Amino acid sequence: RVILYAVGLLFMAFGVAFSVNSNLGVSPVNSLPYVISKIIHMDLGNCVILVFSCYILVQILVMRKDFKWINLTQLIFSTIFGYFVDLAKWIVGDFAIPTYAGQLLMLAISILLVAIGVSLYMGVKLVNMPMEGMTHAISEKILKKLPFHDVKVIMDCLSVGIGIVLSFVF
Repeated sequence: RVILYAVGLLFMAFGVAFSVNSNLGVSPVNSLPYVISKIIHMDLGNCVILVFSCYILVQILVMRKDFKWINLTQLIFSTIFGYFVDLAKWIVGDFAIPTYAGQLLMLAISILLVAIGVSLYMGVKLVNMPMEGMTHAISEKILKKLPFHDVKVIMDCLSVGIGIVLSFVF
């Protein structure tokens, strides 16, 4: 199960690499790490680890005594994912299809790779990735009246919004 989870993370990492190289944007989950990587000139993978670690900290603060310590394994998987992102970026390099149709193709490939990755890692039912874990914590403890999917949309928008603000400020 752990190997299948890791394979899912690898697929997602290649999805991130294709998304970045398409020049058409990244997923909401990776938008904040991407913007921060551009601001502080750090590898995207390291920024993923940094931001995802903050998401785990938020989970701990929100859940308090109800935080399950097994969820700290999210830190291990976030680190693996961060390294996979850097590996995928290294393998993909600067590959980009310069036409708009090519960019759309790269984005479509990115979406497909991320979908496969999410299906693999979610299918083994080990532990959530930090963004989903944080969203679950906020859904369970703060926004109790809203269903998880609504809270997920709010968190994705918040992540993108913070990224936009940081982009304009820096």
